[in-house]
Amino acid sequence: MKHGRQAATEMLAPLEGRRVLVGRARHQASVLSQELRKLGATVIEIPFIKIRRPRSFKQLDSALQNLDGYDWLILTSVNGVEAMWQRLRKLRLTNSLDQLKIAAIGPATKKAIEQRGSKVDVVPKEYVAESVVRSLRRRVKGKRVLVVRAKVARDVIPGELRRAGAEVHVVEAYETVVPKSSGARLRSALRNPRRRPHIVTFTSSSTVRNFVTLLGSRGGNLDGIQLASIGPITSSTLRELRLRADIEAEEFTIPGLVEAIVLAMAERSF
Repeated sequence: MKHGRQAATEMLAPLEGRRVLVGRARHQASVLSQELRKLGATVIEIPFIKIRRPRSFKQLDSALQNLDGYDWLILTSVNGVEAMWQRLRKLRLTNSLDQLKIAAIGPATKKAIEQRGSKVDVVPKEYVAESVVRSLRRRVKGKRVLVVRAKVARDVIPGELRRAGAEVHVVEAYETVVPKSSGARLRSALRNPRRRPHIVTFTSSSTVRNFVTLLGSRGGNLDGIQLASIGPITSSTLRELRLRADIEAEEFTIPGLVEAIVLAMAERSF
């Protein structure tokens, strides 16, 4: 049984001695990394994903210049919010969202929208595309819906809303690519006993697919490493690519992911 200062320290730092690999895009890694460090983890940041502007903003700009023709705007990520507002500022259309109803896929996206002065009308109970559809299915028949998202994304939202009777336009605001420089760093971290992570975090299906790409054709030895997923869609992608989903967040958010990691590590300590 543990007593005194040791027990108190472990309560304050439940991830002490754990190395956690964070693979979010470089500009987004800080939030997850900070939360893990607060709990005592040693964080290794190697981005599995890089966000870049699309080859053309023509379709996005056209949609933004005709926002009065839409009833609903759906934003599925903070990246989409940031990219869209950059174009709104460039086009001097920052006050053009007032007549729209806005749906955000989760609390981080909602916060990003509200920080820019717009009201969010719908946030689904679960922060996945399927839950967005359930929240909107009865509200969009005969309505025109604009979905702003990444170049490559799941087609659940547009497909299901069209079946519900909506006219849906999907426009690309950004694209995600594999950061080439991360491959050697990732393989090196997995080989080095002093840097080898105990946990690897995945915050989207894209991070899973890119992780596998970065490992290369020879793959990597993941024995003893826990793979932590932000939610069921990401876990499904892990399994699709023959990887384990050892840890899965119950709430599909960064705080939910951190909580799931803490709980999993606590169970392993007994």
